[in-house]
Amino acid sequence: MTVLVNVIVTLGMLGIVPAGLLLIDPAGLRRTARIWPCAAAPGALCLWLPRGAPAVALAALYAVAALALAARVPVRLLRARALARTRPGGSPPRGGAAAEAAVLTALASPAVAATALVAERAGYRLFGFDLDILALTVPHFHYAGFTAALVAGLVCRAAATGHAGRESVSRRARWAAYSVPGGTLLVLLGYFVDDWAELAGAVVLTAGMWLVALVTWQEIRPAAPDPRTRALLAVSAAVLGATMVLALWWALGEATGIPHPTLTWMAATHGLGNALGFALCSVLAWRRLTAGPRPEENTP
Repeated sequence: MTVLVNVIVTLGMLGIVPAGLLLIDPAGLRRTARIWPCAAAPGALCLWLPRGAPAVALAALYAVAALALAARVPVRLLRARALARTRPGGSPPRGGAAAEAAVLTALASPAVAATALVAERAGYRLFGFDLDILALTVPHFHYAGFTAALVAGLVCRAAATGHAGRESVSRRARWAAYSVPGGTLLVLLGYFVDDWAELAGAVVLTAGMWLVALVTWQEIRPAAPDPRTRALLAVSAAVLGATMVLALWWALGEATGIPHPTLTWMAATHGLGNALGFALCSVLAWRRLTAGPRPEENTP
């Protein structure tokens, strides 16, 4: 399991996060996205070292970068409030608050992952958690925390601006943009409470992810400008629908004691599926969507 989880985390650190940053704010985060692989490389390297001082030092370097990214959250909040005051009634555009909640969750999530990584590499049971749980927190907050929240926000933005073929924001897109961050937070809180609280978070997170998949399939995919983008969106939506069933099964089993997949099996199915089928395909699709039409693909 360790090797597979390390591969998944490495992909998230070096590939998914910098690509996702450009989708959040192509201008404001361009420099951060460019240097992110250099900042993330120590974190990726430390995964392959035995626990100890060298691994902790490398993980700490990544944690500094992740915390710097999380520091943008209050800055964006202040900027959003300032912009809201300039609008009639002092409110954000319809769907804007939901999309921004998802984006803020994405920006903060690598810091949670990096904190768990430092503790795990040090062999320290942070808050009393087993080292295996800390190790799995790292991919969880790169994918459920960063990528899923990012995509939920992008879906909400697209629906709000009419890019999904509608002029008004889809109610389902707004719910997705709220429930994915909400479910991620509830799962985190469940770590500190009990398995039933974690199950509640898994239910909310799964509902949000399924809404992302549904809106992607029904609204975003048909409006995509080329077959490759539509195919990537279709794969991401289909994989997400399947992998979240596994997440619910595992959380239900942990809470009730019914037979459920092992962590190794979850890493090989839920984890790998979300990393390649959902996260990678989603980021590639949204990069193509935000880049605009490709002349070579629109030539008769």
